[in-house]
Amino acid sequence: MVPPALEHVLPPSWKAQVLNWLQEDTPSFDWGGYIVGDVPREAYLFGKGKTPAVLAGVPFFDEVFKYLDCRVEWHMKEGETFQPVKHVATVRGPARKLLLGERVALNLLARCSGIATKSRHFKDIADENGFKGVIAGTRKTTPGFRLVEKYGMLVGGIDGHRTDLSSMVMLKDNHIWSSGSITKAIEQTRSVSGFSLLIDVEVRSESEADEAIAAGADVVMLDNIEGRVLLDLAQRLKERWGAKRKFLLETSGGIEEGNLRSRAVNPIDILSTSAVHQSVQHIDFSLKIQKPKP
Repeated sequence: MVPPALEHVLPPSWKAQVLNWLQEDTPSFDWGGYIVGDVPREAYLFGKGKTPAVLAGVPFFDEVFKYLDCRVEWHMKEGETFQPVKHVATVRGPARKLLLGERVALNLLARCSGIATKSRHFKDIADENGFKGVIAGTRKTTPGFRLVEKYGMLVGGIDGHRTDLSSMVMLKDNHIWSSGSITKAIEQTRSVSGFSLLIDVEVRSESEADEAIAAGADVVMLDNIEGRVLLDLAQRLKERWGAKRKFLLETSGGIEEGNLRSRAVNPIDILSTSAVHQSVQHIDFSLKIQKPKP
């Protein structure tokens, strides 16, 4: 059975953002569009750069040109890896509308594909390391652009973690200090969040982890703990609490490609990092209108 297209997870509200993106890019007159007019043209989308990349952001690219009455024909599937330079798609429509949507569509595709490529790379490293847990991106996303960035993570094969403050409770040091203790913070949160939301608690020591598990945390985030210390701590917590409580262990803080293998250890269930989306190199794409044949 063919799995449904990943774009089906997107909420219907995202399409309204396309108009906002186009309005931001052309707030008044389209001077260049006046020159080329509405003559029908065909443009080739090329995936460039110097290294293999994962194609991601197809729904956003499609919607930009759909709004502008253009048609997109893809020559590969989203999530596939291409070797540059690759003729990825062909876009057909009025010349001025091809150019009107060009930069907005390319920016979306470049950012989303960059995140998907980095996410796939992190997942491959973790898989090679024998890691059986989940790689997840963080909420350190660009305001107004989170949906695109989280979608890129999913295309890359990793977990999007929580998408917003409402989708899971995460109690960090500021929450705990303000409420008085880990136990109080969890109890107060559970009294309003109910049974349907997970509670993820950041801890910095073994004693804090024990308190969080005893108080009913669903996920315990072992923050900025690395190497053998992380492995030994995770094993002790699973041995001590595994038969008494149901919980997941998460490692986070300062994770990058260089130390990924030391953090991707199997007593850990979740490895969360912002390295798959912050400061990620965009994938270079270009859209070239083809000269009409004589």
